[in-house]
Amino acid sequence: MYGVDEAGRGPLAGPVYAACVVLDSRHVMNGLADSKQLSENRRIDLAGQIRQYARAWAIASASVEEIDRLNILQASLLAMQRAIVKLVPAADALIVVDGNRAPQLDYEVQTVIKGDSLVAEISAASILAKTARDAEMLRWHEIYPAYGFDRHKGYPTKAHLEAIRLHGVTAIHRKSFAPCAAKLTM
Repeated sequence: MYGVDEAGRGPLAGPVYAACVVLDSRHVMNGLADSKQLSENRRIDLAGQIRQYARAWAIASASVEEIDRLNILQASLLAMQRAIVKLVPAADALIVVDGNRAPQLDYEVQTVIKGDSLVAEISAASILAKTARDAEMLRWHEIYPAYGFDRHKGYPTKAHLEAIRLHGVTAIHRKSFAPCAAKLTM
C-alpha cells in the first residue's frame, strides 16, 4: 500500500509538498499520526525513522507559480502525482490518499477522509511532506527574515499578515491568495 498526503495548502507563501510512503511491516514505527498533531521535534524524529525504515518513500512539490496558475487544490494533486510517480509503483498497486480528492493515476486509488490519523502509510506521508515543507520555509527565512517564516512557515498568522502589510509580497508569496493579491493592488 502506498500512502499519500500533502502539506501546505493553507499558507500564503511557499510551495505545497506531498509525500508517498510504503511502510515495511517488519519495522513498526510507534507514534505515527497526523503531522499537525505532533510536535516539531517528534515530526523530525519520525521523519528520520521513516526515511530509514520505510520500504520506499518519495517527496515532491508544486511551486508557488503552479499554485497561482492552477489553484491550490490542483497544485496539491500535482505534487501528490509527482511523489507517487517517483516510486514507480507496480501496476496492481493500491494508492491511498488522505482526504476526498485524489490525483489522476493509472492505479487503483482510494481516498480516506482523516486518513492521516487512520492509515499509518498516510500518517508517514503527512510527516515527510510537513517536515520537508518546513525545512524549505526555514531556507526562505534566511532570504526574507522580516517575514518570520521560521515561526509560522508561511501560514496567515497576525505577524505574517503584518509583515505583508509593512513589506509587501515576496517572490514566494502566493499572489492568487486574497491577502497577497490585495497587497499587489494597493
